[in-house]
Amino acid sequence: MVDYRIAPSILSADFARLGEEVEKVVEAGADLIHFDVMDNHYVPNLTFGSMVCAAVKPYSRVPIDVHLMVEPVDNLILAFADAGADMITFHPEASRHVDRSLNLIRDKGCKAGLVLNPATPVNVLENVLDLLDMVLVMSVNPGFGGQSFIPHTLTKLGKVRSMLDEYERCSGRWISLEVDGGVKPENIAEIAAAGADTFVAGSAIFGKPDYAEVISQMRKELAGV
Repeated sequence: MVDYRIAPSILSADFARLGEEVEKVVEAGADLIHFDVMDNHYVPNLTFGSMVCAAVKPYSRVPIDVHLMVEPVDNLILAFADAGADMITFHPEASRHVDRSLNLIRDKGCKAGLVLNPATPVNVLENVLDLLDMVLVMSVNPGFGGQSFIPHTLTKLGKVRSMLDEYERCSGRWISLEVDGGVKPENIAEIAAAGADTFVAGSAIFGKPDYAEVISQMRKELAGV
């Protein structure tokens, strides 16, 4: 049985009540808190830095999953690790030396992952699988919340899952497959069937009055996969 995880993205939360929002969504059943870090350089938007992560950390009883949409990445890897991140993912295009950046994350005691944009080929994973705990496949172009799921992501998820399954067969080590963008109760089962086990959802959860109801709906859909 796959251990599915739901990771609400605080990009869609009420920033004026961020600590309260994190507590509320954890109580509603979140498995992770997803932290979208944008720098207005790698992506055309600006969100929050490591000080916000440190401020939110005491409100979260679940791991903090930091997605760095920044360039360069290495200094912010160190800053977010020190601020309390439990897992850190970044885009290979944003690092001059992907292997070095992944080792920075692991040396800080965090789980490490790479993020694939819709146009990023899956073969960038091949030479660094031993350093990965997670692969995040973007199902929208990064930079903004509330976008629609890109359908060909399902095929890409299948390719990545096959690669990760083959790696597990040879190494005995499992790597998580996360998806981010346009995930909602109506499509989460189809996304899971394609190979994902961790689901980032922003406006689908924080945009609704009852967070627990949405997360419960998602779990019911996942139970049928």
